[in-house]
Amino acid sequence: MMDGDRGCAMGRIEQMIRYAVWSSGQQGIVIGISGGIDSAVSAAFCCRALGGERVLGLTLPTVVTAGTDIEDARELCRSFGIEHRIIPIDPVLDAYRAMPGFVDTPYLTGNLMARTRMAVLYYHANRERRLVCGTSNRTEYLLGYCTKFGDNAADLQPILHLYKTDIYECARDLAVPETIIRKPPSAGLYPGQRDESEIGLPYPEIDTALRALEKNGWKSTNPLEEKVLAMVKSAEHKRLSAPNLLGIP
Repeated sequence: MMDGDRGCAMGRIEQMIRYAVWSSGQQGIVIGISGGIDSAVSAAFCCRALGGERVLGLTLPTVVTAGTDIEDARELCRSFGIEHRIIPIDPVLDAYRAMPGFVDTPYLTGNLMARTRMAVLYYHANRERRLVCGTSNRTEYLLGYCTKFGDNAADLQPILHLYKTDIYECARDLAVPETIIRKPPSAGLYPGQRDESEIGLPYPEIDTALRALEKNGWKSTNPLEEKVLAMVKSAEHKRLSAPNLLGIP
C-alpha cells in the first residue's frame, strides 16, 4: 500500500467514525484498551477523528493479565490524551464460577472474559452516551478468531477491513508506542498465550493466503491457501446473522 493511498484510507476511517457518532446523537466513544496493537490503532483513529477528550479507554484485566499490558494501555492513553480507567473483571468471573456445573477451561473462560468485557463497555456506553468502538481486524474476522457477542460486538468497527499486516503499517503512521508494535499478538486469556500459536500460522502467511484467495474468487491454489480457506469456511457462522424466518410467509 502506497503512503498516499494509506493516508487517504486513514482519512476515510476517521470520517466514518465522525459520521457514526454524529448520526447516533451520542457524545463520544468508549473502547477497550488491552495493551495490544488492534485496540491501540482503533483508539488512535478515534482520537484523530474526535479528539482524545471524547474517547474513554477501559482496561478490563483479570488475574492472568500481564502487568506489561496494563502499563502499555496506560501509556497509550497518556500519549493520545484518552481518559483511562482500569476495572478488574475478576469479581464478575468469580460470580460465574459459583454457578452449578461451572467448568473452568481456557476456551470456556476465555469466551466468558470476552463477553464480560463487552458487557462492561456497553454499560459505560449507555451511562455516558457513547458508542462502543470495536477492535476486530479483517484477518481474525475471516478466520473466526473472535468471540460472538464478545470482542466482535460493537457499534462501529474502524479496522475491520484491514488485514493484520495492514494494522502494523497504520500503527507506525499513527505513532502507536513501539512497545505495543513489537509485542507478540495475544488475547491475554491465559499466561503465555500467543495468537499465532493458537491459530497455527504466522499472520504474514495468513494474510498472503487470504489476499490470494480473495483475488482468485476464494479458490485455493496451494496447501497453505487450502488450510486458510478451511478456517474461513468453518467460521462462516460467526459472520452471518442468526438464522431466522423473518419475512418468510
